[in-house]
Amino acid sequence: MLERVRLPLDHPNERSLHSSPVPRSGGFALVPAVLIAWLLIPGEPPWLIFGAAAALFAVSILDDLRGLSVRARLACHLAAAALVAVGILGVDNTLVLGIAIVAIAWMVNLYNFMDGSDGLAGGMTVIGFASYGTAAVLGADDTLAAASLAVAAGALGFLIYNFNPARVFLGDAGSIPLGLLAGGIGLEGWQGGLWPVWFPLLVFAPFVVDASVTLLQRAVRGEAVWRAHRDHYYQRLVRMGWGHRRTALAEYALMIACATAAVFALGQPIIVQASVLAASLTGCAVLMISIDRAWRRANDHARVLAIQTHPVERVGPHASPGDL
Repeated sequence: MLERVRLPLDHPNERSLHSSPVPRSGGFALVPAVLIAWLLIPGEPPWLIFGAAAALFAVSILDDLRGLSVRARLACHLAAAALVAVGILGVDNTLVLGIAIVAIAWMVNLYNFMDGSDGLAGGMTVIGFASYGTAAVLGADDTLAAASLAVAAGALGFLIYNFNPARVFLGDAGSIPLGLLAGGIGLEGWQGGLWPVWFPLLVFAPFVVDASVTLLQRAVRGEAVWRAHRDHYYQRLVRMGWGHRRTALAEYALMIACATAAVFALGQPIIVQASVLAASLTGCAVLMISIDRAWRRANDHARVLAIQTHPVERVGPHASPGDL
């Protein structure tokens, strides 16, 4: 008798913001939907990028259903990133190629890190790939524009079920391929002269900055950066009482602001581009510093409340306040 296959569930753990299991099978529908849409696009969409994403989709299904080691996952991510980077850039400039491989592999993983709150990854996908599509239209590359907008449209359909209260998450089979598509299309657009190298960074800045700074902070504290956690800035907002809906809407506003700034700066003089990039990243830094301060105040308040609620017992009849 055949064993029935169960869809993967996101069970509560050290990373989760939910108290009950949520299906993480959104990628099972989203990635095939993007494939069907790309098959209908006139011209030649970047099939190399999608092929690498499809390979990660297959690996991630296995990971969602059975589980893979960290080393095995990372090796697959790097291999797919290398395939895309070599296919787009060639092997003439090894320094640029190496940077591109690391950047794409990092985009793959940070996309997975940020799929932990209702509506967050879905909304970023809609905004980010719609920005790619807009920039490609401005650059008169209708094929890449259609490919990007197809991803955004698929993500919009997913977002209906992913917004608070989330009924499904992307799971590795969704977030990992989307990260590869984000990095690969970003590299393709840069190589094709559609946008400067900073454009994908700014479009996806809320994801890139949150994940990168959080990883750096954990590394400085000597923590195992590969382990599940709830230290991302969006996770702190939810835990401080903002909730999933308010956090998602705030992130959408930040994403739209960064994406709008990125599209506006296209074609502008270098000084304007540099100013827009610097101002946007400075704004992100100010927001993160504000969240850090609020997080420390919330923790200090929680500690004081815990002491007041459960005071330390006096050692003896003559114990002083200093003994507490």
